[in-house]
Amino acid sequence: MDNQTNRERQAEALANSQIPGYVPEETKTVAGTTPSKNPPVAVTPDRDVIDLSGAPIEPPTDAEIEQITQDVVEQIKTVYDPEIPTDIYELGLIYKVELEDDRTLLVDMTLTAPGCPVAGEMPVWVQEACQRVEGIRRVEVSMVFDPPWTPDRMSEEARLELNML
Repeated sequence: MDNQTNRERQAEALANSQIPGYVPEETKTVAGTTPSKNPPVAVTPDRDVIDLSGAPIEPPTDAEIEQITQDVVEQIKTVYDPEIPTDIYELGLIYKVELEDDRTLLVDMTLTAPGCPVAGEMPVWVQEACQRVEGIRRVEVSMVFDPPWTPDRMSEEARLELNML
């Protein structure tokens, strides 16, 4: 007898359905019916993925890195913590921004508290903001909690805005 519960099977099926091209090995049937005799066939995409970012493929020059840095900071400053009326850059929530030679932008960020209600949404906001910058092909945002955020990480501008000076 199978030790997997119906709920676990449903969760696994849901997770597997998110995998592009995945076809289950066995077809689930309704009680009393016979399974399909056709074996599953791997699904292949019927088109190629085309990079529409417009960013060149060659590594960025020093001048481009300087411009991209300014643009990234400007874009990150458009993302606000909904509970605090200050942008996340001035709050000190951005720990690292790194542009790789293939023009992938890597961002490490944190939250003011691990239980933040927008923990799942804020990295997406940062990713979307950074994708607007010319010269970047891809953006990867990682959530980190080490070192933990403290108010000491806030800029003077943020402290002034929050009356913490």
